[in-house]
Amino acid sequence: MKVALIHDWLNGMRGGEKCLECFCELFPQADLYTLFHDRGKCSETIEGMRIRTSFIDAIPCRDRYYRYLLPLFPIAIERFILKDYDLVLSSSHCVAKGIIPGPDAVHLSYVHSPMRYVWDMYDDYFGPGRVNPLVGRVVPFFASLLRTWDAVSSARVDHFIANSRHVARRIGKYYRREASVIHPPVDIERFGISGEVEDYYLIVSALVPYKRIDLAIRAFNRLGRRLKIVGTGPQEAELKGMAGPTIEFVGWADDKALAGLYSRCRAFVFPGEEDFGITPLEAMASGRPVIAYARGGALETVRGLECEKPTGLFFHEQTVEALQTAVEQFEKNLGRYDPQAVRRHASHWRRERFKDEMTRAIEGLFAGRSGAREARKGMESGT
Repeated sequence: MKVALIHDWLNGMRGGEKCLECFCELFPQADLYTLFHDRGKCSETIEGMRIRTSFIDAIPCRDRYYRYLLPLFPIAIERFILKDYDLVLSSSHCVAKGIIPGPDAVHLSYVHSPMRYVWDMYDDYFGPGRVNPLVGRVVPFFASLLRTWDAVSSARVDHFIANSRHVARRIGKYYRREASVIHPPVDIERFGISGEVEDYYLIVSALVPYKRIDLAIRAFNRLGRRLKIVGTGPQEAELKGMAGPTIEFVGWADDKALAGLYSRCRAFVFPGEEDFGITPLEAMASGRPVIAYARGGALETVRGLECEKPTGLFFHEQTVEALQTAVEQFEKNLGRYDPQAVRRHASHWRRERFKDEMTRAIEGLFAGRSGAREARKGMESGT
């Protein structure tokens, strides 16, 4: 079976790339198409694939300004020529699902989010104060065109899989399509329980507006509690400017350092609304509870205080006061969190489970076709 993998872009290892890595393991002989590729920024598994990039990859300084190239992305993704593929598997949070498959190919799209930049998080990216006035004048025009393209191009997908029920509902709203749900994988074995918990809270995140790191900084400034923030991004200077003496910016951390930070924190703080959210599960795999905003994917993974064996707790308003109250409530209930039980809960999201569920989904699409046996054979042999 000849397989094409499609991914929006390759410039780091975040949640979407962890899913893509599993797809590469299922189909190691596949061709991997992407808008642009920063070589060496992804795992060895991904870097070892046959990677084909678009004209976006050749634009000077595109690594710094690629978000401003968004109007060009549909053109770039449609210029890939996909002939003679049996399966097109797209991993999409932007335009990858808009690839034009061959007439005989089955197109399965694993969606991390509908194009959030122009749908539900438009204001977070382009609202007042987010872009300069000149850009702000032209953005509404291009956003309208992108919404139309995004909705129309959804017809090119034979079947949608969403990474959460939260995303499945948005696929139904924006694309008028049903989607099954397969939660992303977590590399549970990378994380472990520490015998020593230190006096700090932890955030692991890109420093971008919709993550609401500003909310956490203001709350922890008031509380006077230690907060470590792992990650980089365009908001870094702004966030550092509002941080008090108890806030520490760690920057980038390698896998070993990150596992240690997870395992020794008092709790993991998750202040934004996410499509799914792998970092809370990485914290729980380390035996640490999660303080999360009660929206989005966190509702599907975190067990609140109402549960017999909680793995965290929620705050229900995205305000400094609500997060501050949640931290204080967490500290009053420390005895209810069993690190072993928290880790056992996270183990449900193992990589093997994800790959098994994706395999069954692909087999189901080929059921009744002459390629059904080839689908299984192709995944087992890697051809």
